[in-house]
Amino acid sequence: MSGKYLVTGGAGYVGSVVAQHLLEAGHEVVVLDNLSTGFREGVPAGASFIEGDIRDAAAWLDPSYDGVLHFAAFSQVGESVAKPEKYWDNNVGGTMALLGAMREAGVRRLVFSSTAATYGEPEQVPIVESAPTSPTNPYGASKLAVDHMITGEAAAHGLGAVSLRYFNVAGAYGRYGERHDPESHLIPLVLQVAQGRREAISVYGDDYPTPDGTCVRDYIHVADLAEAHLLALKAAAPGEHLICNLGNGNGFSVREVVETVREVTGHPIPEVVAPRRGGDPAVLVASAATAREKLGWKPSRADLAGIVADAWEFAQQRAEQAEQAE
Repeated sequence: MSGKYLVTGGAGYVGSVVAQHLLEAGHEVVVLDNLSTGFREGVPAGASFIEGDIRDAAAWLDPSYDGVLHFAAFSQVGESVAKPEKYWDNNVGGTMALLGAMREAGVRRLVFSSTAATYGEPEQVPIVESAPTSPTNPYGASKLAVDHMITGEAAAHGLGAVSLRYFNVAGAYGRYGERHDPESHLIPLVLQVAQGRREAISVYGDDYPTPDGTCVRDYIHVADLAEAHLLALKAAAPGEHLICNLGNGNGFSVREVVETVREVTGHPIPEVVAPRRGGDPAVLVASAATAREKLGWKPSRADLAGIVADAWEFAQQRAEQAEQAE
């Protein structure tokens, strides 16, 4: 059955792919984004667009909406350490205003883009939802605070909510891909080296207790992630707050990612070993057992080469568009 959904942050990377998936499933989509980190051209053609802040949602959110998918958050770990107030203000304060607007309008379904950064440095991997939450930076702490807010909202006011916690989203979906500025994610950074836009890739630490000494991370294809959000909408039950980790269940090291980019692009990728970064755990891999059980979700694009190939195609498209625009 088709519905009407608000996608906050729908001009960003993950939000735009989810909005496109909603449209393809026959839903009506309204994107709300202040374009501080998103891009107007990232809004899918079939979606309505409101340029504005999530704090303003009360002005037009009404009972015609069947639910909200909430991606409007700042997400740079380093910036959150330097400017924690920015993260508390937007990620927590903004979401509190959004929850209030939803309550007033009688919109009782929410899917929240949370993060596995809520766990901090895990005691065991793969990480399960019952693992202790001990964020190591204000970004992860702000997302955990929102999860606590949602739990209270569900218990007190009947909200049906699902929080999805994931680590490294990668790949692209057609014309929707990763284009952060500044870029901080490994796969697009390595692809910039392949394009000649960056001289080398920095490998932060090669003495970790992992098979090749570099950090291991769980990468999930953005289209698999989008499918999980649509399944979460169906699973949201009144008065309940379900938390699900999303991941492939196995990780890839920094060096494996670099080598895969070499194979996919055919370009040499020079490496520079740099000192470890503070707070970088050796291994971060999420268990998706709960998502499989509760949502019926299973990633179908877990192959690293496929993820990199989609991201590479998107990066080349953007480079061609930039050349044509000059």
